[in-house]
Amino acid sequence: MSSNGKYDKYVAKMQKIADLGYSIAVLNWDQEVYLPKKSTKYRAQQIATLSGLSHEFFVEEELGDILNELSDSNTLDERQAANIRESLKDYRLEKKYPTEFVVNMAKTTSLAATAWKDAREKNDFKLFEKDLHSIIDLKREETELLGYEDHPYDCLLDRFEPYTTTKDIEAVFKQVKNELVDFTLLVLDKPKVEDSFIRRKFKKDKQWDFGLELLKQMGYDFSVGRQDISTHPFTTSFNAMDVRITTRINEHDLKEMIWSTIHEGGHALYEQGLDADEYGLPVSEAVSLGLHESQSRLWENNVARGMPYWKANYPLLQSYFEDSMKDTSLEDFYRAINAVEASCIRTSADELTYHMHILIRFELEKSLIENDLQVKDLPEAWNQKYKSYLNLDIPTDNDGVLQDIHWSGGAIGYFPTYSLGSFYAAQFYQTAKEQIDGLESDIEQGKLKSLLTWLRENIHQHGRIYPAKELCKRVTGEPLNFKYFMDYVKEKFGKIYNIN
Repeated sequence: MSSNGKYDKYVAKMQKIADLGYSIAVLNWDQEVYLPKKSTKYRAQQIATLSGLSHEFFVEEELGDILNELSDSNTLDERQAANIRESLKDYRLEKKYPTEFVVNMAKTTSLAATAWKDAREKNDFKLFEKDLHSIIDLKREETELLGYEDHPYDCLLDRFEPYTTTKDIEAVFKQVKNELVDFTLLVLDKPKVEDSFIRRKFKKDKQWDFGLELLKQMGYDFSVGRQDISTHPFTTSFNAMDVRITTRINEHDLKEMIWSTIHEGGHALYEQGLDADEYGLPVSEAVSLGLHESQSRLWENNVARGMPYWKANYPLLQSYFEDSMKDTSLEDFYRAINAVEASCIRTSADELTYHMHILIRFELEKSLIENDLQVKDLPEAWNQKYKSYLNLDIPTDNDGVLQDIHWSGGAIGYFPTYSLGSFYAAQFYQTAKEQIDGLESDIEQGKLKSLLTWLRENIHQHGRIYPAKELCKRVTGEPLNFKYFMDYVKEKFGKIYNIN
């Protein structure tokens, strides 16, 4: 069979696997949004069954033979070669997983997601402890299945941020500790910004409608997407032609809806910008979660927490919430949405203290995998780190160890990608400003198309053709550089808090 014939066979097999994977994603989405509370047992079984089938199809010897043969071919174009390279990497990893392990992990995490919700409702970590213990045991087993050279956390991190190691993450957080912490302390020492007006009454239905307008302005395509409500906002994609997001609305905190909507909208724009014609193949997938997070953070922070954005959108916000916002100036609103204050909750944290939240989670889950920390001791360890890094006392489990859904889904190694995303975002946005004439003038007028087009051309369309580190260098001319983030926050927050 010719290389073209083998490549076509590879595509057919990968798309069949994708059909199963995206069917699982639909079931997961439904579980988070609509599934009745007592329906979780058989949903877990359904997800586990499909996960097992997907794994079995992916580790077939025939697919391995095709991938190995095509990896030596010199007749493939750049996108085809990238598909084979990345599929072969995935195949070799997947071969290390026994089907029994895959099924067990899928069932365990599905049940754990429900246990986490129940624990949240009752504000009691002990209701989730057993399920989390099972997940951590499985993740430790996973590190032995995959193997590692330096640290067991490496192979878990690689599932979310390929070609990145624990040492890489530790180096990034060393810069956070050496530079960002001191600057954050300077800001926290300044008089508190007045932001109580953000917590007036904002009706749920008006918040919903306002959020939809912001999404449309960003360029989110509702003909191939939708938004719903969930406990923890998230984005899910079944392919570039079906990308869905959720948001969270608090009638006494307007920021929750605005930032979760724009954040998830940024993720969704990346997914909608991937190549739909490469369905089921690596080129149609995001390169890494750090790069994915860079897209949500760029829109949420660099754009939507900036003054140009609100020069365009503040009159619209006032028209929706005239009674609540009519006596608040644009300048006061801008300062309020950028207020820096140590808080217990990661998702509502400001741009500076946010990275302490990520540092804490990274250190805790690394210790769990190392077996230096036991699940039963997690709440105490969590609370101690918050006291150490942010001088906060954690009042309840919901304000502490139960606030994130990630561990219930087995996403150990995920959290560091959030900080990477913010640092990539600052570097990408600075480059966009240099390459797009009048970008911030466009934003002041509510015209965001030029930025979206730039992101589509430079980042979205490439999928997994280039590793994240290489893509960053191609776009900005250099690898990830923490300096861009520090320059950005020093300029922005230096002006807000009068720090030279």
